[in-house]
Amino acid sequence: SMASQVKLLRLLQEHMYFPLGSDVARPSDARVVCATNCKLAQMMRQNQFRSDLFFRLSVHQVEVPPLREHKEDLPLLLQHFLDEAAAAINKTPPEPSNELITLLSNHHFPGNVRELRAMVFNAMALHRGGSVLAMDSFRQAIQKQQKANAEHPVADPSDGLPVVIPGRFPTLDEVEEAMVSEALRRAKGNQGVAATLLGLSRPALNRRLARRATPANP
Repeated sequence: SMASQVKLLRLLQEHMYFPLGSDVARPSDARVVCATNCKLAQMMRQNQFRSDLFFRLSVHQVEVPPLREHKEDLPLLLQHFLDEAAAAINKTPPEPSNELITLLSNHHFPGNVRELRAMVFNAMALHRGGSVLAMDSFRQAIQKQQKANAEHPVADPSDGLPVVIPGRFPTLDEVEEAMVSEALRRAKGNQGVAATLLGLSRPALNRRLARRATPANP
């Protein structure tokens, strides 16, 4: 809401906030990292988002590309979600077939990575055993999505998510730290998946993690 935006702007500008239920302001030295898939420029034109808050937040932006722009990582993400879904219901994860990977590679994924995850969890719930994952539920999900898009076109929520760090201009190390931490959180600690989300090779991510673990020389 616009009222909430005013409160956030006050926090960023004055470094003060009012705790819930209190009328006594308290100081804050918090660093804020924001992510959104909203089109903020359009929202500002429509007076739905404050321009002063936008420019206060937009000190530095990092674009996280949607799944449709890095389909080459789909097999790794598919296997990660298969392992996660199988563990949740105490099943052995089946192998995805080449035909399934081809089917998914030809899909636009308007729901981004969340759509892929939902497909996999649904398929695992329906899986009745065997070493190869059936394709039927994936076909049905894609057909349902295509029909819904044709009948009720909606804005694509899978635009890259800009991560912004307000305040002073952050250093490259601070931006890298924030992005690596967020990728590891989303991947539940799986470094291979985190590297894929960041668009890095596994060795490149390992080098960055090693630098984080090594204290700087005094």
